[in-house]
Amino acid sequence: MTVVTRFAPSPTGFLHIGGARTALFNWLFARHHGGRFLLRIEDTDRKRSTQEAIDAILEGLRWLELTWDEAEVYQSRRAAAHIAAAERLLAEGKAYRCYCTPEELTAMRESAKAEGRPMRYDGTWRDRDPGEAPAGIDPVVRMKAPQSGETRIADLVQGEVVVANAQLDDMVLLRGDGTPTYMLSVVVDDHDMGVTHAIRGDDHLTNAFRQTQLYSLLGWEPPAFAHIPLIHGPDGAKLSKRHGALGVEAYRDMGYLPEALRNYLLRLGWGHGDDEIISTAQAIEWFDLDGVGRSPARFDMQKLDHLNGHYLREADDVRLADLVAGRFDAVSEAARQRLLAGMPGLKPRVKTLAELAEMSAFYLAERPLVPNDKAAKLLSGEAPAVLTKLLASLQDCSDWTAEPLEALVRSFAEAEGLKLGAAAQPLRAALTGSNVSPPIFEVMQILGREESLARIADRAA
Repeated sequence: MTVVTRFAPSPTGFLHIGGARTALFNWLFARHHGGRFLLRIEDTDRKRSTQEAIDAILEGLRWLELTWDEAEVYQSRRAAAHIAAAERLLAEGKAYRCYCTPEELTAMRESAKAEGRPMRYDGTWRDRDPGEAPAGIDPVVRMKAPQSGETRIADLVQGEVVVANAQLDDMVLLRGDGTPTYMLSVVVDDHDMGVTHAIRGDDHLTNAFRQTQLYSLLGWEPPAFAHIPLIHGPDGAKLSKRHGALGVEAYRDMGYLPEALRNYLLRLGWGHGDDEIISTAQAIEWFDLDGVGRSPARFDMQKLDHLNGHYLREADDVRLADLVAGRFDAVSEAARQRLLAGMPGLKPRVKTLAELAEMSAFYLAERPLVPNDKAAKLLSGEAPAVLTKLLASLQDCSDWTAEPLEALVRSFAEAEGLKLGAAAQPLRAALTGSNVSPPIFEVMQILGREESLARIADRAA
């Protein structure tokens, strides 16, 4: 058997972090077993589905590098197949038309509520003669669910789960306007796409019982189900925006690398011993559903920051320079080369690309630099006079590398009766426009003699 998994988002919003993890688990399971990973856009809710959301989902998956193996399937384009399945069940006596009015359905619900019973359809039209149908009612089509016994699911994460069939009712397959319901569409699509494993959030577990019944009525083998626990916030509450329930594009914009986010999402509910840093190749080799826990995972931004810092340190300098430069409007080739040369000293100091861009901005800036508030204070008072004298000394420096430059500034400070900081701090502010930076003599070497002297001259008396 060739393993076939699918990710099936509804395009009513962005690709949120929980959906991204579901996609990752499906992708890894398929890759681990040498199978196929498919994408289905469940856009049957035409009022809420938008092209913008579809584009965001596709872009988010591509950014995460979770490539699907065939052209994406759009559920809305398969309505004819869904309707045909319902009509076959009608012809086989496994479904029926229900002519209940909205008022009758409301009365059923209110009666059940008053009696403390589950609010289910009572089967009024299950065995009733359609000839008794009232005029002017567009009937829905309901499946004839089993009324006794149990429905069992051997869930690959939750274990065996059971529901008494008496607790379920005859769900609607086609609405009164003839359009298929989500539950029917999912079953038909998974069957037609050859899905062997339906890996999804455990909020779909109750749906699985009804879908299993529908598979049986259609004479089809259901996929193996695996319902993974949802993601909670660090406080144990349902994940919300304040916890980090953002779209994948937001994490990209905040400066996280796709490989870091993949690694982090992998560890949200799945484990391999004590391993925390797991490469994509290792993830494909190790991932299987027996490593997925049954308890909700807790989202922790600090852990994500830590992982992202690791991947930044490991990332190729050219790639990082390109990513950082892309965050600025226009970058000259000379500035880009300075950034690239400075990358080894920058990337160990940050956790995100946003921080990296902020810290490296001075390499890309054009003169005259605009200092931040703290740097402006360092450049006030006696600082311009100190920089004027230091500039004269530096102009005689023939070896513009970090060690000779440091020796020269130390000698200058000693000769002027200054502590090293009294010379080095204004120098840092003049060269970077900031009060913090990588080692300042390394910065001078990377900026080069001409640019360094010009920046110092801009702040000299």
